[in-house]
Amino acid sequence: MGSFVEFACFLLVVSNLGKNHVVSGGCLGKCCRGRDLSCSTTDWRMDRVYGTCYCDEDCVRTKDCCFDFFTNCPAQDCAMSDWSFWSGCAKPCKPSVRVRVRRIEQPHSNSGQPCPSLEQRAGCREYRDHRGNHCGLSSGPALITSMEFGKGRPTHDSYGNPLDSGFCVEFTLESRTTQCTVENRPYTHWMRYITEGFKVCVVCEPPAMRNNSGSCQGDGQDSNKEALLHWQAVGNPRCRGTWKRIQRTQQCNCPPQHSFVFI
Repeated sequence: MGSFVEFACFLLVVSNLGKNHVVSGGCLGKCCRGRDLSCSTTDWRMDRVYGTCYCDEDCVRTKDCCFDFFTNCPAQDCAMSDWSFWSGCAKPCKPSVRVRVRRIEQPHSNSGQPCPSLEQRAGCREYRDHRGNHCGLSSGPALITSMEFGKGRPTHDSYGNPLDSGFCVEFTLESRTTQCTVENRPYTHWMRYITEGFKVCVVCEPPAMRNNSGSCQGDGQDSNKEALLHWQAVGNPRCRGTWKRIQRTQQCNCPPQHSFVFI
């Protein structure tokens, strides 16, 4: 009788230990971000070794995750809101920078894709000051930016009348400064494609087009084909150079990386 009671007690202890192991082992409720050596337990690892295993995101790289890591700690990619509207230029009536942002709605977890940059910047130029008065375009080099950053311009004036759709000017690039290629800010990457000897297309359209003359600053409308004209990239004043006007066309016919817009 005594032996039977002792054996029954032994089975009860083993049963309780098994229950405790199920509760305390594995990654259920223990998932951690990044690398965290304290985020561990004792259970079967994914490589079928029993011992210390981890439930942090870095265990995927070190290959010592607990067996149920991908079941209880699924990867979650970052989710973000749409871009906000572009802000106004930082300095009205002067070449400057505008900004747009987005926010994180769901942070990444468990080796999911992290969030990319939450801010974008682009070169710009306002045509009215804070009081709403026209800035008045001064003579000087042609100010250009990427076609991508030129999107979203108004198609109607303040009275609702359609604006002139504009035109395209083709140039042959004669020179450019080295600062066009060494800049690494996101909104200056397009400047790397400005290369000597290539034909580029630049769109002249409102509001950069001056209504009284039907031209854009520095477009070379009144210059001959041999005149060496100057240009400057908006967003990086050190990126500048010269080009020669080829012709004016109704539509641009250049690759995207060699297509720009007057500012």
